[in-house]
Amino acid sequence: MLKQLLLLVSFFSMMATNISAQNAVLTPELLWKLGRVGLECVSPDGQWAVYGVQRYDVAANKGTRVLYALNLGSGETRRLTDFEKTCSDAEFHPEGKKLGFLMDGQLYETTLGGNDAPKRVSDLEINGFHYSPDGRKVLFCKDVKLDKTPAELYPDLSKNSAKIADGLFYRHWKSWHDYAYSNVFFVEYANGQFKGEPKNIQNERFDTPLTPDGGMEQITWSPDSRFIVYTCRKLNGTAEAVSTNSDLYAYELSSGRTLNFTEDLRGYDRDPLFSPDGHYLLWTSLATAGYEADRPRLMLLDTRTQQREELTLGWAYEANNPVWAPDGKSVYFISAEDFTHQIYQITLADKKIRRITTGTHDYTALKLAGNQFVTTRISMVNPAEVYTVNMQTGVASQRSFVTDEIWKSLAQPKVERRVVKTFDGKDMNVWMVLPPNFDPNKKYPALVYCQGGPQSALSQFFSYRWNLALMAAQGYVVVAPCRRGMPGSGAAWNDAITGRWGDAMKDYLSATDAAAKEPFVDASRMGAVGASFGGYAVYWLAGNHNKRFKAFISHCGLFNLESFYGTTEEVWFPNHDFEGAYWEKNTPRMYVQDSPHKYVQNWDTPILVIHNELDFRVPFGEGMQAFQAAQLRGIPSRFLSFPDEGHWMSKPQNSMVWQKEFFGWLDQWLKK
Repeated sequence: MLKQLLLLVSFFSMMATNISAQNAVLTPELLWKLGRVGLECVSPDGQWAVYGVQRYDVAANKGTRVLYALNLGSGETRRLTDFEKTCSDAEFHPEGKKLGFLMDGQLYETTLGGNDAPKRVSDLEINGFHYSPDGRKVLFCKDVKLDKTPAELYPDLSKNSAKIADGLFYRHWKSWHDYAYSNVFFVEYANGQFKGEPKNIQNERFDTPLTPDGGMEQITWSPDSRFIVYTCRKLNGTAEAVSTNSDLYAYELSSGRTLNFTEDLRGYDRDPLFSPDGHYLLWTSLATAGYEADRPRLMLLDTRTQQREELTLGWAYEANNPVWAPDGKSVYFISAEDFTHQIYQITLADKKIRRITTGTHDYTALKLAGNQFVTTRISMVNPAEVYTVNMQTGVASQRSFVTDEIWKSLAQPKVERRVVKTFDGKDMNVWMVLPPNFDPNKKYPALVYCQGGPQSALSQFFSYRWNLALMAAQGYVVVAPCRRGMPGSGAAWNDAITGRWGDAMKDYLSATDAAAKEPFVDASRMGAVGASFGGYAVYWLAGNHNKRFKAFISHCGLFNLESFYGTTEEVWFPNHDFEGAYWEKNTPRMYVQDSPHKYVQNWDTPILVIHNELDFRVPFGEGMQAFQAAQLRGIPSRFLSFPDEGHWMSKPQNSMVWQKEFFGWLDQWLKK
């Protein structure tokens, strides 16, 4: 009897656990417990892949990143670094036995075989590195102080806090100019140590790689170890603030000569990559000067004849993350053709492009391991994991399972596509994310998600702030329109908002009206949320929505286009997108018709304004103006700001407060 009773208790306990697991949904707390997976490198023999896992301790308000090695044959996974350290930029030495990586800004090495602790190669503080193909040298990037501080200019006033600028670009994204520049060095290397003095191949007041988001993919060795090719924008001050003209420079180690390969190309040129035999140099190039979101092209230089061509000529979509095939006859790359990022191949001989993968997900990294790709894959409802993909069939297999313990215990949202007619009769892709345990017979509040950029693909991304699965898990239907001004539907759709941001706002209204007709959407409880350009969209909608919405949230949004033009740092952006300055004789249309502050007299809906004090891209005053306008008009409003954050949220506890305020505001106005 006792045994039967215990079995009965066990059965009901198991049932309760299963029911709980089936009903559990994603929360901000669970989101911050997920390990964040990023692919690092693949061993030269294709047997091992190395990836990093970033984990956060919210209570301690910090995170660490641990490296793991995955045996692609057996599936065995080995931890390579300590849980207490943050490690990144892993790269195998060409001989394949040692793995180099950065730990606390210094270069260390370890092996995959034993349990030996990582050994430090050098005590230099560096920003990234590459082994030379012959294994005898290491190139690295290091900050070099080349300008005097005001304290050094006035040594008798050494405690002064002055900042002196003779041109623009004195601050960028979230940092003031620090009088130092990231330059490229190389040094002899043997037996796990640097030998001799490193040589600075630039010694110039220019940064390599490009800031703020350039990495070591912008620097490469030639296969014979004779040349270093690097990306640099050799401009300073105001000239740098108004131009995207970066070039590729080739430094010859034996002579010390530097050549510019792309002097006649006016936009971004970056990410150089030699073919395995060194006969070709490939890179990504943007054609239009000052247009940071132009279509990335693949350019090809024959190093024997110096003939250059666009490999992707006629291809209407972007081409990113290029990787050479081992035989050097084709190139693999990632592109968003239908608002998902997939893997493609282009052959050099006939320029034919073959799509390899499909599906409602994004591939976000690309490495080769024998006859398969190693990549990371995400979707709006799945965090990143490592996958392998068959090069011929595109069939994918999950190889890491870092997030499974938490993720697979949760009830999942569902992603659906819709096609909505825009105000001018065009077809617009709209993603719709439905809550977990969705019941089509119920009425749900809805959020229109406004993407930033503006020219950034609204693909199957997975964000740890703008997480659409998290929004859906709180009981909202999420409507994510791929409005004009985004890559993913060809260059014309991407370019369509230049000088006409208001047209994209009408796209949002079209998507909102279509969503309101869905039988499961409660049209009386709809909100709009977004950041950056998405925050601009929220401010614009607040003055033009005609009672469609009941709540708004804008994070770091543009409010007054004139004041934005006068305070932002990357001036090339408004010069292109706004089609000039507000003081020009024929004032560009954007300042007259499309600035949200022109419509504040129509504001009538509760709004949460979020803006961070270190945001130099969309400066803090934009949020202050919006909140002040709402308050003076008597609109229910709240201002959330962080003095130590820039355009994005980076600190765990700040991010948790952000999410609690975000959902608290929505619940207050949309769940009554």
